[in-house]
Amino acid sequence: MTRKQLVVRGGAMALWATAGAAFVAERMGAFDTPPKFDRAEFGKPGRSAVAVLGAATYDGDLEGVVLDGLRLVRADVRGKRVLLKPNLVEFVKGSSINTDPRMVVATANAMRRLGASSVVVAEGPGHRRDVEAIAFASGLREALDHAGLRFVDLNDAPLVRTPVETRYTGLRQLWVPRILRETEVIVSMPKLKTHHWVGVTMSLKNCFGCMPGRVYGWPKDVFHVRGIPESILDIAATVRPSIAVIDGIVGMEGDGPIMGEAIHTGAVVVSRDLVAADVTGARLMGMDPEKVEYLMEAGRFLGQSRSELIEQRGEDPARLAKHFRPAPRFEHLAV
Repeated sequence: MTRKQLVVRGGAMALWATAGAAFVAERMGAFDTPPKFDRAEFGKPGRSAVAVLGAATYDGDLEGVVLDGLRLVRADVRGKRVLLKPNLVEFVKGSSINTDPRMVVATANAMRRLGASSVVVAEGPGHRRDVEAIAFASGLREALDHAGLRFVDLNDAPLVRTPVETRYTGLRQLWVPRILRETEVIVSMPKLKTHHWVGVTMSLKNCFGCMPGRVYGWPKDVFHVRGIPESILDIAATVRPSIAVIDGIVGMEGDGPIMGEAIHTGAVVVSRDLVAADVTGARLMGMDPEKVEYLMEAGRFLGQSRSELIEQRGEDPARLAKHFRPAPRFEHLAV
């Protein structure tokens, strides 16, 4: 055997050895992606209930509507400290950007009637640093003052360093407003809207407003860099709201969450499962929730995303569903 033949044969044997080692390593899971969450920390989602209620306008008995929804899903707030987290992004007169102040007050009163020991409203808008200006312009501050409700600016509240128990963004900790850690029941109160970065925005995406702008920038730049879908999952898993109340009386279609157009849906969605609430909300928008990637991923550990395991109570969602015009690049979500 010549030197050249020896070198070639040796190289071939080395290649086969490397390939064999790689095959064995793969079979043993050496190249598997580490799981993004711990099943011991997040149990497998079971069956969930979602209440859909009709509400034609904001001038009716909204308190009664929300109260019915909370009772239908058996929400227990008696003796507990409750924090309502509405969607307060920006104010444009005549728009449908924010959770309506009347919906916020109605939900607060419903919580009081169910025996909550205290109710506070809190938000950390990502677009405007002057939270008070938006709160006053939108009518939220006047409505809260009239109802005797305290408002907390989450962009400026005292913070607690909190471990992140999921691994989607790579962030190992989040600075979370202390009031969120001290509150027993956090209620995510989003507006039913399309979103030009993730397709739809409801109770899970609404958790972005829990993160302080003075740490993460405006409009929460750190999370945009880390990936919005990934950030939704890490933030929601860390904050862990326990109730969703979605304002779908008037939603937003098209280029949401700010530049879209108002669309009347006449629905309120209530659930103790944020994922199930958002799945139902997507269907009310005429969107296929199974095509919303972050929502399906959340269904692995944060709540129930499988429609056959979501019990619909109250109104039939199909009766109230509309066909929202999708956000640009998300036309594929439309049913």
